Amino acid sequence: MAYSDIKDPSAHFQALTYTGNGTTTNNVTNTGNSNLQPDLVWIKDRSVARDHVVTDSSRDGEVASGTNLVLTPNTTEAEASSTGFGINYATNGINFDASWNKVNGSGETYVAWQWKANGGTTTSFSESGSNPGGTRQTDTTAGFSIISYTGTGSAGTIAHGLPSAPEWIIFKNRDTTNVWACYHVSIGNNYKIELHNEAQRDADGAFMNGTLPTSSNITVGASANTNTDGNNYICYAWSPIQGYSKMGTYYGNTSTNGIFNYCGFKPAWVLIKCYTGANDSWIIIDAKRNTFNSMNARLFPDLANAESTSQDIIDCLSNGFKLRTADTAYNGGRNYLWVAFAENPFTTSTGIPTTAR
Repeated sequence: MAYSDIKDPSAHFQALTYTGNGTTTNNVTNTGNSNLQPDLVWIKDRSVARDHVVTDSSRDGEVASGTNLVLTPNTTEAEASSTGFGINYATNGINFDASWNKVNGSGETYVAWQWKANGGTTTSFSESGSNPGGTRQTDTTAGFSIISYTGTGSAGTIAHGLPSAPEWIIFKNRDTTNVWACYHVSIGNNYKIELHNEAQRDADGAFMNGTLPTSSNITVGASANTNTDGNNYICYAWSPIQGYSKMGTYYGNTSTNGIFNYCGFKPAWVLIKCYTGANDSWIIIDAKRNTFNSMNARLFPDLANAESTSQDIIDCLSNGFKLRTADTAYNGGRNYLWVAFAENPFTTSTGIPTTAR
């Protein structure tokens, strides 16, 4: 695991809730301790069943100012170019200059999950033999890279720029209707899991050529999911950082006195997915929509559904999260993967509890 001196996670990740105004001017500001100019923005309408929206400063940097390149995590759709989206990456939040109802409908409530990379400044890398070429921007402190590349059709490697091997990777073919192919450290290199649907892990060694990520490179195979010759792809990759991010797995115990998962921090954002035993939707819980335990406001990355609060799901504690449901979608006798980002670190990079500082 990589170590870091992140004392304020809000400098690298924040969840922001806001209400749309249906006009061409809506400036929404983060409320964390640190200013955050986001590079990856994932928005979901909480009050109405609408598609998720994902955009980033790397892809938007490829087109004229005022145009956003939009992807939809709950569908397999190709990237769309939208002048009606109107998102601008502000120094501490997001400015909207359009009334698009997926992000700024009048009176509708939204959440925006935001990650910092490198302020939109990218580094280019050239195609070399079977290795793809493209651009990368990386927040090495927080272990996050946005990689935009063009496929070669043959197995090759991409330098990710992270401080350690990534444990959570999302790939999407931007040019065609195709799956959101994900790698998670808990399911290994010969399986993928798809963000846009509820299916279990899928035996697919081709998408990463049966090769685990290393401290330097991500391998992509001869697969439409990651590397069709001439197709453009986006890749979001995270490596774990002590006190800020963690990727893990658990086996459910079918009890409301559920499994505790140690993170080393109080989570601000938790993603959970059953990956063996049954087909169940992904869920996201965050501390901005849930301000106290037990947390029940959940959204589903693979569904356009509005926010659900029908049952308690987890408690977010000072050093991890605990399941508070016996629902088999989240805590049955099955295997589940999870990803978490911090609200507050439990310890510093030297192992000293934050309460002692």
